[in-house]
Amino acid sequence: MNEILQGASSATRVWAVGALCRAVADALEARFNPVTVQGEISGFSRASSGHCYFSLKDQNGQLRCAMFRRAASLLDFSPRDGDQVEVRGRVAVYEPRGDLQLVVESLRRAGQGALFEQFLQRKARLEAEGLFDNARKRPLPVLPRRVGLVTSLGAAALHDVVTALRRRAPHVEVVLAPAAVQGAQAPAELVAALRALYRLQPVPDAILLVRGGGSIEDLWAFNDEMLARTIAQSPVPLVSGVGHETDFTIADFCADLRAPTPTAAAELVATPQRLWLEALDLIGGRLNDALGARLDALGQRLDLASGRLGRPSGLVARQHLGLAHQARRLHFAVHSKIFRLGQGQQALETSLPLQLGRSTAQRRDRLERVAARLQLLDPALVLQRGYAWLADPQGRAITRVGQLAAGDAVRARLADGSVDLTVDTH
Repeated sequence: MNEILQGASSATRVWAVGALCRAVADALEARFNPVTVQGEISGFSRASSGHCYFSLKDQNGQLRCAMFRRAASLLDFSPRDGDQVEVRGRVAVYEPRGDLQLVVESLRRAGQGALFEQFLQRKARLEAEGLFDNARKRPLPVLPRRVGLVTSLGAAALHDVVTALRRRAPHVEVVLAPAAVQGAQAPAELVAALRALYRLQPVPDAILLVRGGGSIEDLWAFNDEMLARTIAQSPVPLVSGVGHETDFTIADFCADLRAPTPTAAAELVATPQRLWLEALDLIGGRLNDALGARLDALGQRLDLASGRLGRPSGLVARQHLGLAHQARRLHFAVHSKIFRLGQGQQALETSLPLQLGRSTAQRRDRLERVAARLQLLDPALVLQRGYAWLADPQGRAITRVGQLAAGDAVRARLADGSVDLTVDTH
């Protein structure tokens, strides 16, 4: 019997402490992980390294927890003792002390899971009704003059939005409709504030619905179904700027546009005044350029017309030749008539003075008309309108710039006399 007992005793395994800790850790890893645990935070502390340490407890037990810096940086709230939370992580053994601990990978307030399920169900129902359709979403006004704002009087979002609008577009009027943005009374107040803006005359060009970030419970008012339907009834484009960039609410899906933050909502609705002023300067410059080009073209046409009007010498010469020709014809006709009468037409001697007088009068009238036309073309009349007749020392007319060189002598004939000029530059 003693021999049998001795054999059994010698077969029992003897563990090293570290090896047993590792074996327990492996067994826990295989059996439980990953695991989600709900409880109350106790003894929460954040080390200088960024790691967080606390205990998770309920009425029946307590579990030490460690949350390393990477996971802690993703928290959207500051955990405190007494908070009821849900943590997800891995059960492990801290081998240097042999302590059982939970390495936390994510942490959220208790109850968020149920709220999120409710959010998903409500979102699916409203989406099926068409409240989120892109076809009903409207573009923002290009140049709004009046913007409606719905938020809490005590919210930091109010300061952020007003500051952004004053900086970018100080000419935009802001109409504030205050409402609670958190708590049981918030949905009804938000609906009432929006409807008050809808009734304004004139209605604002756009509306901003904003609040800062928070947990799903903090933002729950913006998941209200009545608020969603009221947003969809907005007569003007509505921008939702609720929470931080990673936060989404049903109000975001119903709005015409979602902004990641309240400040971004203000920036979306108000183009900087500086850009409009720069655009006006650009348009003004283009108009000035077009007007200058038009004036240059008209100036060229005027110069051409002035050149033609100021040099009627060719036409005057032609009129002189025509007048001389008419005078010769008149002289020949008179002598021919006298000759025919002297060849035996004595019977017409009594009427000759009368006929000759009529013929002479007709010729005189014609001559006077030609002279009047010629007078209208007199260069002196052109000179009286402010023009000058330029000629070189030999009396030849100067009609082109190419005829002149620096230092040339030029005589300018004006309406009341002539002056001698010298070409300065060419």
